[in-house]
Order: sequence, then C-alpha cells, then structure tokens
Amino acid sequence: MSDGHEHNGHENVPSRQRRRFPGISSRAYEHPADRSALVALRKLTGFDTVFKALSGLLPERSLRLLFLSDSVRVSEQQFTHLNDMLRDACYILDLEKVPPMYVNQDPVPNAMCIGLDEPIIVVTTGLVELLDEEEMRAVVGHEVGHALSGHSVYRTILLFLTSLAVRVAWIPLGNLAIMAIVTALREWFRKSELSADRAGLLVGQDLQASMRGLMKLAGGHHLHEMNVDAFLKQAEEYEAGGDLRDSVLKILNVLPRSHPFTTVRAAELKKWAETRDYQRIMDGHYPRRSEDKDTSVTDSFRESASHYATHVKSSKDPLMKLVTDIAGGAGDLGGRVRRGFGGFTSAPSNDEPRREGEGDGEGDSGPKA
Repeated sequence: MSDGHEHNGHENVPSRQRRRFPGISSRAYEHPADRSALVALRKLTGFDTVFKALSGLLPERSLRLLFLSDSVRVSEQQFTHLNDMLRDACYILDLEKVPPMYVNQDPVPNAMCIGLDEPIIVVTTGLVELLDEEEMRAVVGHEVGHALSGHSVYRTILLFLTSLAVRVAWIPLGNLAIMAIVTALREWFRKSELSADRAGLLVGQDLQASMRGLMKLAGGHHLHEMNVDAFLKQAEEYEAGGDLRDSVLKILNVLPRSHPFTTVRAAELKKWAETRDYQRIMDGHYPRRSEDKDTSVTDSFRESASHYATHVKSSKDPLMKLVTDIAGGAGDLGGRVRRGFGGFTSAPSNDEPRREGEGDGEGDSGPKA
C-alpha cells in the first residue's frame, strides 16, 4: 500500500489505503485489442517510414514550451491536490519519473498524455471542475497508465497527422495516404483508452468513482439525476439493439473519434473489474517489467486474436452475429442479410424455407427474454 515513505524518488507521497504494484508491466492491464491494434498499425504500409521521419521532425521542444508558457504547471505550489494525485499514481504504478502535468484553460473536459522523448500530462479546467477527488484520481491514473504503456508517442503523432491532413486536403493522393495512417492510429488509440481506463482503476481502486467519472463525461455534473446501473444498460442496448443498418452506423459514428463511446468504456471497465485477471493483480500476481524482454510477440498476437474471436462470438451486435454465421457456414445467408436490414428490403416470402428456432420479422438481432 502507499505508505507515504520515500521510494524511487517519490518523497512525501500522500498516505492512501491503496495497494501498490512494484515493477508492474503495462501488460498487466493492457486490453488485448490495444496490443493487436498496435501490431496491425505497425504492419501498415509506410507506417515505419512515416514514424521515423516524424520522430525527428515533430517540434516537441516547441510543444513543451507552449504548455510551459500558456498553462499552469502542477506542483507543490500550484494545484497541490493534483500534484498529490499524480505522485500517488506514479507511486502505485511504480513509474519512477513523475511526468510534468499542466492544467490548461479549456471548458471542454479532457485530458491527454503526449510527448515523444518524455510524456507530458495535460488536463483541462473543464475536467478539473467537473470531477470530484476520487473521480479525478482515476483520470490521473488513466494518464499515468498511458505514460507507462508508452502511448504518448503515438498520440503525439496522431495529433500532428490530424492537423497535417487538414493542411494538405487539397492534395488528393497525399491526403489519402495520411488519412489511412490517421484512421489506423485512431483505431489503435480507441483501444488504448480501454487499457488506460484499467490503469485508472488500479490507481483509484474505486470502481464506482471510475463509473461516475465516465458518466459525468457523458452527462455533465448533474450526478443526482443519473444512475450507474441505468447508464450501463444503455451500453447493453447500444450493443444489442437495431439491425444491420445500425451496425454500419455504429462503425461510421466511431471512425472519426479518438475515444470509444463513454457507455462502452464503462461497460468494458466493469466487465474487467469482475474478472479473475483483475483480482490476481490486486492480490499481487501480475507481469513484471523485468519480464517484458522475454515476452513473445507471437503469443501476444495470438492472445489478441483469441480475444477478438471470443468477442465476435459473444457479441449481440447484428453485424457480429452475421460474421459468426458466415464463419459457421450458416445456410440461407441471403435471407439473414435481408432480414437484418429490415426496411431496406422486402420481407421473406411465406414459401421461403425456415429453419428451426428462427423467429419472425426482424430476425434474431434483438435481446432474448
């Protein structure tokens, strides 16, 4: 537990009744989709070339000077409560070097961890004013998790390329190439947010606070008007509701986003908090950084592939059900597609063959009683 003693350069760490994880590897909390998306990103044609070029060209010193000159740096003299949270988060996750943290004037609640050589954490005034102490502690842990995982490098490149894509939009081929990498980066970053949410829970060790924080990001500070259970039911409805049209719209809605939808994040975090993996970490059984060099990339990719396969099979989303049917060689696939798209096509005729257990109307996309 955090005990307030001096350790790894973290003097005067506030005393918290929270477990500490010496030498923890980011592999302990990384979502399998985070790892697989990053592997896929690195396999993207031209990514290595762009990455190496941008690593030398990005104005990181300028970025640091910008925050130093136009934001408030968290310290023992400024935003001391955030400084305590930051040092505590680094102590719990055993991040030896505490990253600089800045508060930026912006009414939109947001936080980010950026930087190529060394990570910088930035939180907006909108976020500081929105969250209570325990909710904010989970957010700080979330950003420290990004730093421990090395996510800040790719986040910085994503920000730069997104800006660049706007500037070169008039160059058709150049813009297409950049947007292909931006799209891949966004897909990875959405998955990395699920990993960082887990890190935030390991730091705060208060699932309800993490849930409240995500709920406030979706609905504002009117906490007395909201309910966590009802909020999580929204995620179930989002996952299972509608037909194939809705599945396609979900994909289109999420493509331009850097973060997953908040109800989805809340549901994913709650699901992980109920697993044996989480309990093992809390009991002190987790991968160590000292073992990272011996980790097999093939095994990591296999684990990620297994996660995706399980997710597709268990998903209630109509499109995922269709994918499962295709993989299983289901008969009457054309009929399933027609029923999945509902109003776009006519209903199947009465003389169309019907399999045992098949329902009427919209097919089996809805929840079962």
